[in-house]
Amino acid sequence: GGFHPDRDGEEEAAILTVILDRSPGHAGSVKAFMDRILGVHMLTAAWEDWKEQWQSVFWVNGSKEEQAEASAPDWIMHFLSLPWRVLFCLLPPTSLLGGWPCFFSSLLGIAIFTTCVSDLAEVFGCICNVPDIVTAITFVALGTSMPDLFASLSAAREDPTADASVVNVTGSNSVNVYLGLGLPWTLAS
Repeated sequence: GGFHPDRDGEEEAAILTVILDRSPGHAGSVKAFMDRILGVHMLTAAWEDWKEQWQSVFWVNGSKEEQAEASAPDWIMHFLSLPWRVLFCLLPPTSLLGGWPCFFSSLLGIAIFTTCVSDLAEVFGCICNVPDIVTAITFVALGTSMPDLFASLSAAREDPTADASVVNVTGSNSVNVYLGLGLPWTLAS
């Protein structure tokens, strides 16, 4: 065998016959190829992480064993934080697709939460007859500074040289000034 013009489609066309070998050795290589392309193993591991994340939400301190040893303050904090923990479980795990879905979902959540806080601050200012500029400056300052304060405080307590807290304050202020002021001004001009 070779190509015969009379039996294989004549001179203007060629007929190609493909025979797939269904031996067990090829099935493993196809599965390995699909796993490399689609990341089936990674998706399975991410699904297991997400399932574990959901299961740990409803146990005090995260597991049945830890719940058996939980104190009264642990139970109180569990019930106070339960709505937030359930909300955060909606975020996909960081093991999924390199963490990008988690990152963008977090950004979306921050945007929604910021919008809600902004609207609540505006309503609060309207009810208390406080000018919008005063309310905006006060709540924006508190909203951006308090998380930074607590992050810097915990970093200063954990690190003997407090380098992390200095970096946190410097980085946070840089982002607030360059993005918080620079971006709106650039877009407005």
